[in-house]
Amino acid sequence: MNLEELRKKIDDVDARVVELIGERIRIAEEIGRGKRAKGSSIEDREREKTVLENVKHIARKQNIDIDGEALASIYERIISACKNKEGITVAFQGEAGAYSEEAAFQFFGTSIALRPCETLEEVFKSVEEAGVQLGVVPVENSLEGSISRAYDLMLESGLRVCGETELRVIHCLIAGPDANLDTVKKVYSHPQALGQCRNFLKHLNATLIPSYDTAGSVKMIKEQGLTDSAAIASARAAEIYGMEVIAREIEDNPNNFTRFFILAGKDAPPSGQDKTSIVFSTKNQPGALYEALGEFSRRHINLSKLESRPTRQKPWQYNFYLDFEGHREDAAAREALANVERLSIFLKILGSYPKAKGRL
Repeated sequence: MNLEELRKKIDDVDARVVELIGERIRIAEEIGRGKRAKGSSIEDREREKTVLENVKHIARKQNIDIDGEALASIYERIISACKNKEGITVAFQGEAGAYSEEAAFQFFGTSIALRPCETLEEVFKSVEEAGVQLGVVPVENSLEGSISRAYDLMLESGLRVCGETELRVIHCLIAGPDANLDTVKKVYSHPQALGQCRNFLKHLNATLIPSYDTAGSVKMIKEQGLTDSAAIASARAAEIYGMEVIAREIEDNPNNFTRFFILAGKDAPPSGQDKTSIVFSTKNQPGALYEALGEFSRRHINLSKLESRPTRQKPWQYNFYLDFEGHREDAAAREALANVERLSIFLKILGSYPKAKGRL
């Protein structure tokens, strides 16, 4: 065959591939309608994992010369497009270009429908009341620690954690096209971002102004034409709003990761590689916390996070936020949780979910 004939064959194959993708999307729409009718969880990471392993197995079985991870990457994009047709909308805090939006893309793929929210409270409310299926909220940063407001809202909310993802945060100083480090007199960003760039900012002769969002700061500078101002945000935010990056990777520590929870009406079924997040408050008696933690130790359940926070209801009384490895439906976990509840004033399971592939 000559080159033109081979290209014609590729065109024919592409037409069949597109037709099959269209069929897959139509089936995904039916699945989405069925899930909504039953009140089932829209997100099913275990099913997606099975699909990706299955297509790699098919490729090996048929001796198709393609890298398994490359094939999985293609299918992740297809799955993301199917989710969009299933009617999945994901709420996040911030404007387009925010790190929470990047986390949503990292977890769900880039074809999902998104709903930007000004506050974390609005994210929770959107999922609880406004017909949005899922929310993405930051809960912990490797440099700045836990994001208290997110944990407070989870304590108050009936939503469950159904997933987690960890995002490498790379901060950039962003300004208008004619700006440079000498012309910047004001720097806007979220307080967490300002805190993560202290070393860079202390050498910059500028006033630091906290704002509600990283990307929102870039948008504001653009819309108001602030030529003496810059914002700390992602490089993607600069691209979205037509601004310039005048300094890259300005965070104090390159080991800068933010952990995000995925919120839904229900948590995830067991996957075999799970985590569970809980909050509890022990009775005010000697050894109460020691006894509660011992329930996990005796069953060889590893704890990956333990943090105390004031209850805000009574002075010097604390809630303990705890993550452990395993699913709440595991036999050992069920026993441990039952005993912790017996030893506690209260216990709330925030959710069980597949562990993120990451560093935290």
